Amino acid sequence: WLMPDNMHHQWLLLAACFWVIFMFMVASKFITLTFKDPDGYGAKQEPLILTAVTKVEEVHVPEQKHWAEEFQPTGKGFSGNLIRQTLVHMERLELLRNVCRDTALKNLSHTAVSKFVLDRIFVCDKHKILFCQTPKVGNTQWKKVLIVLNGAFSSIEEIPENIVHDHEKNGLPRLSSFSDFEIKKRLNLYFKFFIVRDPFERLISAFKDKFVHNPRFEPWYRHEIAPGIIRKYRRNRTETKGLQFEDFVRYLGDPNHRWLDVQFGDHIIHWVTYVELCAPCEITYSVIGHHETLEDDAPFILKAAGIDHLVSYPTIPPGITVYNKTKVERYFSGISKRDIRRLYTRFEGDFKLFGYREPDFLLN
Repeated sequence: WLMPDNMHHQWLLLAACFWVIFMFMVASKFITLTFKDPDGYGAKQEPLILTAVTKVEEVHVPEQKHWAEEFQPTGKGFSGNLIRQTLVHMERLELLRNVCRDTALKNLSHTAVSKFVLDRIFVCDKHKILFCQTPKVGNTQWKKVLIVLNGAFSSIEEIPENIVHDHEKNGLPRLSSFSDFEIKKRLNLYFKFFIVRDPFERLISAFKDKFVHNPRFEPWYRHEIAPGIIRKYRRNRTETKGLQFEDFVRYLGDPNHRWLDVQFGDHIIHWVTYVELCAPCEITYSVIGHHETLEDDAPFILKAAGIDHLVSYPTIPPGITVYNKTKVERYFSGISKRDIRRLYTRFEGDFKLFGYREPDFLLN
């Protein structure tokens, strides 16, 4: 009669052993990533010349804390889903570090921490958070989160849409507005994150938003930037229609695109690389979210930053974050392989740093 009870205890003991082994593996992975040799960050880099700024003084970023040392999730304990999410984000950061060390991609993965980059980073001093803006990746919602955290509005629902992008009224200071000492301190101590999505899908979104629909009524995209691209890159000069995606791709893939970028100024932020926007190999980010998994990443970021009890990420409409392979292939179907290859060459750093596959239509 003792057998069933003994077997029950044995099974409980076995399950407990498996749990201990699993947690040990997680801790080992955690320690490996935390104390991994950061030589890829410490080496002096040869910065790219950013296109939308004149001469600026480069900010030297001191050796920073790694994400694992900063991450202190709130709540009573680690659920199974939180453990999986933690490992996913640790693997993303490990991939980033490895690609940053790849000397063959140095010119595509490294950039100076210049005023152009610091202008992209928004600050929440109250909760020690830095958010680097990567346009066309759902940044409006993250701005709303930070606006609430900074105290300008008590809830996301109260924020008028015209206030979100008005940086004189939304209460979001940029990192560039601080002194060098204050910049270094925040880069060293604050929780830092940004969001990425498939680079080619992001370019399609930028093209549609700025040159087709233009919902914010920004006339300079159609009346100044589009004609400049057409004059330089349209092959059939007899065509009189507006900017086509093929023209846009040819401009972005041109190795000499920078002379036009200077004329376009800060408007280029909607299509320049994540590398140029956020300097991910120079700044040690705490978390890098992916638009394609935002339903999981948004709650994780809030928890990792310790603010999940203060604010929630706005509801994500069903299917909006799913990668649309058919749409991407349709947009690129009428464009020459040469032009697509040149475009990929420019954005290869973004593909490699964040684990996005080279498009199938380039492999066939």
